[in-house]
Amino acid sequence: MKRAFAILRHNAPAIIVLVGGIALWEAVIRGLAIRAFILPAPSSIARALGENWTTGYQILPAAQATLQEAGGGLIAGALLGLAVAFAVARYPSARDIVLPVGIAVNAIPIVAFAPLANQWFGSQSVYSKMAISAALVFFPIMINVLRGLTSVNASSLELMRSYAGSEMAVLTKVRIPNALPFFLTGLKIGTTLSLIGAVVGEYFGGLNVALGRVVVESASTLSFEVTWAAIAVVSAVGIVMYLAVLAAERVLIPWHPSVRGERVA
Repeated sequence: MKRAFAILRHNAPAIIVLVGGIALWEAVIRGLAIRAFILPAPSSIARALGENWTTGYQILPAAQATLQEAGGGLIAGALLGLAVAFAVARYPSARDIVLPVGIAVNAIPIVAFAPLANQWFGSQSVYSKMAISAALVFFPIMINVLRGLTSVNASSLELMRSYAGSEMAVLTKVRIPNALPFFLTGLKIGTTLSLIGAVVGEYFGGLNVALGRVVVESASTLSFEVTWAAIAVVSAVGIVMYLAVLAAERVLIPWHPSVRGERVA
């Protein structure tokens, strides 16, 4: 009970800001009689969400499809980023080749890459959206993990050498633990990027029941309450994915200052 109260007190400012922001939004819309095509009221968005949850625009199945695409892209991008980071850390001479390629891939505008991915994998395939998401996730994971593997405290390396530690021992006992916080930071960034990739990819074609298609089709029919409801669900899915990484962080690196500092007393 005491811990629950402490958690509530810790999160109270965020809850107050959220509730107050929604109430102010509703009051402004009603007070100024703003039309829905400019900005619908939260109550209208909630009503549209309820009416189209499993029927109409089918927001729930659409969210499940988009989450599958974003999750697959996140996993693929993270695995590829990890593989490249470990390879470059092991062979520093490859850094001058790999890093420019990674930067070039990261610099490609998503609206330019999405039609190409749809062409390669098929516009109706979930793999095209996963590829778009993976392309966005790859660079943050790769660059963060690479930094974690290479920016090891020199005294730790000296200690391992003094005990005649092998390269594998140095990797498992020093480099990987040092890289874990960097990896999880990149993964937090990747959760939002994977969703952006999936939704934008859906703009250029894909399954009829997907959040990107809901946004496009509802906006084209001037059903802006549904459009905003789909946007709200995208945001909610992003928050859930972020919180999942945060929970994994507390399990994997409970010793790290960033985690110990977040704990509620």
